[in-house]
Amino acid sequence: MATQTPAAVVQHMMTHDRFSQWLGIQVLDVQEGFSRIQMTIREEMVNGFGIIHGGIAFSLADSAFAFACNNRNNLSVALDTSISFIKPVHSGDCLTAEATELHNGRSTGLYHINITNQHGHTVAIFKGTCFRTGKPLVKE
Repeated sequence: MATQTPAAVVQHMMTHDRFSQWLGIQVLDVQEGFSRIQMTIREEMVNGFGIIHGGIAFSLADSAFAFACNNRNNLSVALDTSISFIKPVHSGDCLTAEATELHNGRSTGLYHINITNQHGHTVAIFKGTCFRTGKPLVKE
């Protein structure tokens, strides 16, 4: 693949990712096959039960997944994902998603994403499998 650093690839992704920008995601750390991102829950992200909409937590985890599986500059897309919600999240909570690579294959990758709140409590667990296209995400 191209010689882009993991941080440069994720910066390119964030520049073009309007949804992650809307979520208010901040990239905290990026290494090959790893990312840590954070966001604060806003009032418009809360559902009728007074907790965040599950799609918000899923989207945070999905962005961490995308940043981890693409940061070697090998364009990768999701094949399969799942999430388990463990604790409720409320407006004002600060969530951190940490994506860790479990398998880095030639054509697939497997990632575990742990989402914690500002108290360090796990609020959700996400698993993602990606397909690697073999094409660079950032052109030289």
